Amino acid sequence: MRVGLDVGGTKTDAVAVDDAGVIVGRLRVPTGWGPDAVGQTVVDAVRALGAEAGVDLAAVLSVGIGIPGQIEPGTGRVVHAVNLGVESLDLAAVVAPQLGVPVQVENDVKAAALGAHALHSGGSPTPGSMAYLNLGTGIAAGIVSDGVLWRGARGTAGEVGHISVDPNGPLCRCGQRGCIESFAGGGAVAERWGRRAALPVRDVFDAADAGDAEARELRAGLARGVAAAIRVLVLTADVDIVVLGGGVTALGDRLMTDVAAELSASAEASPFMRSLRLQERVELLPPGSPAAALGAAIVGAQGDATHDTEEALVHG
Repeated sequence: MRVGLDVGGTKTDAVAVDDAGVIVGRLRVPTGWGPDAVGQTVVDAVRALGAEAGVDLAAVLSVGIGIPGQIEPGTGRVVHAVNLGVESLDLAAVVAPQLGVPVQVENDVKAAALGAHALHSGGSPTPGSMAYLNLGTGIAAGIVSDGVLWRGARGTAGEVGHISVDPNGPLCRCGQRGCIESFAGGGAVAERWGRRAALPVRDVFDAADAGDAEARELRAGLARGVAAAIRVLVLTADVDIVVLGGGVTALGDRLMTDVAAELSASAEASPFMRSLRLQERVELLPPGSPAAALGAAIVGAQGDATHDTEEALVHG
């Protein structure tokens, strides 16, 4: 049995996966704020799988954690997880003694990429390559080929959000102008919209439908940003498929229709882009998918399991 946790800004999604790769228990718990509370959240979530989801904790061999922020290479330390109130936390060292099993920590988007790849490939012997594009407060991607996460030379592979696509565009939090994230990141859209709303991006789409000129501009920019990210991922990594996930994808067909129109326009203008058949290489992660937590379980298995067990998790 392997446990995976997706630690989010408000909720932590936890799953238990058996040796056949089947999710046998799942639950969500609130995420605490600050380093001590985050560590306690992880411990509480694992124990809750036993108490509430009926998982035999004695059978758990490893725990994997996906969490926002940067993970120091070769460690379980997370830094700059600002949405969790964590500047620096050796999460693995904090929770492993309490859980009594090996703990591996990974960036949440990279973990979600592994989970999305596993869910998409199923039992295929040739799972191919995939980019998971996370459309949330920010924009980032994880790239997986044959079940292996591609990190790049310094771990920044997939950081497409900070590719500038318009030097005269809006200022991005990274200091550049016209980054993909400045157009398509939920946080950037909400800031530029500037109106109080429980779901600012949805509010923008609703206002655009009602004819608001500013909202129409923001909505069009969001679609252009997402389409640009898809083109970058295909043109640089030539992945078989780009899977979209993250909070912004809750817009579903409203988002995908706009993105498809952008991709279609570039295909009409360029025979080369048309030959890439980008529209056929984009999918939306189903709502409520356990991809991120499942990917974290795979991370835990890769850290402490035999090759055979890893394969069972990846292809199960």
